[in-house]
Amino acid sequence: MRLDDQRESSNIENRRDEGGIGFGRAGQGAGGMGGLGGLLGLFIPLIGSKFGIIGIVVALGAVFLLSNMGGSGSSVPTGAPQITESAGAPGKGSTSQLQTETDRFVAKVLGSTEDTWGKIFAAEGQRYPAPKLVLFDGSIRSACGGASAAAGPFYCPADQKVYLDTSFFDQLARQFGAPGDFAAAYVIAHEVGHHIQTITGVSQQVTKAQQRASRGQANALSVRLELQADCYAGVWAAQNRNLLDSGDFAEGVRAAQAIGDDTLQRQAQGRVVPDSFTHGSAEQRIRWLTKGFESGDPNKCDTFNVPEGQL
Repeated sequence: MRLDDQRESSNIENRRDEGGIGFGRAGQGAGGMGGLGGLLGLFIPLIGSKFGIIGIVVALGAVFLLSNMGGSGSSVPTGAPQITESAGAPGKGSTSQLQTETDRFVAKVLGSTEDTWGKIFAAEGQRYPAPKLVLFDGSIRSACGGASAAAGPFYCPADQKVYLDTSFFDQLARQFGAPGDFAAAYVIAHEVGHHIQTITGVSQQVTKAQQRASRGQANALSVRLELQADCYAGVWAAQNRNLLDSGDFAEGVRAAQAIGDDTLQRQAQGRVVPDSFTHGSAEQRIRWLTKGFESGDPNKCDTFNVPEGQL
């Protein structure tokens, strides 16, 4: 990736001095939102508003899914959700938090997501409230609970922050055969995708639907949420083609392949259990990342109105 001229985001918090404390894992049950590495816990022995039509179609999709689950759907908002105006505006924080070249890479990628989504939101007459990104080492406490680096990067809706132990990039390359700067950038862009879902109200609608659903149905909703975040990562990449080198997007595809639920389950336990998927198969993750990249349009990322067989 060509990031030399890209500005560094100031929305970085370096909290590495909090590492090494024995917290549990932050997960959806604790209010957190699974990210790219949500199933990497299986590998602990190895690696220790208004938003165009998006809010409307997803709300309708959630109602549709609820009706199929036997719920009335009446508790799910059907209007376009409002974008919140809370925490994380660009310009707050300090780039003095950056300690390594990897930190600066993260800050530049985050800056590019701020610029990209800022323009997309501005086109809809809205301000984009950018998330903070917290750098940690080993373990961290978030507003969604404690988390270990073994669980991978994650986004916490409660404080609207992305949490990242940058050693995950090395693990992605070594253990999962997905090296490269774009693969690492995809990790960040995916978690920012969860932020988009939170500030547009989509994640809240899905949470409500999950509370009324069986475990299998809740997992299926989680998959749709994760695939939409993959699609949003593809949109970000499409909007920043000027930063990409030849072969960069292929790195992202390899990463999506490596962290598909089926790939991780096959490696961890020797068999695949589709009903337990929470992030999507490798094929699904590649498909939606590519869909976002080819369209460059977040309105093409509606995973909630796609029949199961076509997801």
